Amino acid sequence: MILRDFLPSPSLRDYVRKHQVIRFEFGAGEIVPCKMYSPRPETCLVFYLRDLQDIGYLDQNQLTSHPRCTINGQHTVVTKRYNGRDFWAVQIVLQPSALYLLTGIPAQELTNTFIDAEDVWGKEIRMVHEQMCNTDGVEEVIRIAELFLERLIRRPKYSLQGIDKVSAVILNQNRSLSMDKLAADSCLSNRQFQRRFTERTGIGPKLFDKVVRFEKAFFMKNANPHLDWLSIALACGYYDYQHLAKDYKYFTNLTPTGFYELDTKAPERTFGVVEVKQELLV
Repeated sequence: MILRDFLPSPSLRDYVRKHQVIRFEFGAGEIVPCKMYSPRPETCLVFYLRDLQDIGYLDQNQLTSHPRCTINGQHTVVTKRYNGRDFWAVQIVLQPSALYLLTGIPAQELTNTFIDAEDVWGKEIRMVHEQMCNTDGVEEVIRIAELFLERLIRRPKYSLQGIDKVSAVILNQNRSLSMDKLAADSCLSNRQFQRRFTERTGIGPKLFDKVVRFEKAFFMKNANPHLDWLSIALACGYYDYQHLAKDYKYFTNLTPTGFYELDTKAPERTFGVVEVKQELLV
């Protein structure tokens, strides 16, 4: 079982937040549990190197297989993920506006959905996937992915601008932020700020801020299961427990405890691994 985050090369960090490697194998007679994947402030490029992953949404009964190279847009809803028995995925978690900068696709067109990366990069990414499938080394797989990413950032559709740094400010927040001030710091009117932020990240800045705060609470509970919810709420910038519970209801349709209990049945728990905010590995 592998569930590890790796820091990207310095030259990629304006576009890539981290590489996440997920690897596990279940025996022929074992039942592979469903992963209830919580909303997170992330857009991703995912390579599936063995079995594919089926995905479903809570308001839908059908499942759809992710393509072998998948672009995931920003999600604000829980997804049900069903992995194969031999599962190996390399997930490139991009900076919030990177997908827009690299592809030119307005990010709101990908919110709460995914597309086949081959529809964007064609034969080039197909060859990268084949190279990754032909190696068993984690470091080599990441090296191949980074070579591809280096080529992409040399030919972006749009250049980095001041507004592209705003999402990083929100990601690293430790206190409530003023959207008016963020707009002013970006030298934009409030209306322009809302429109351009949504175009780049897929959702508006207030909702993005809410997703960031929710993710912090989710990971804090995983890392500290005996910590009470009020302490978590206050540490993550909520006013009180009810404020936290309201966001949990909004994103998951469950109470904080209810969703936490669902997460205890995730595939990685079978191997004694808890998904938490990791220190990034070089």
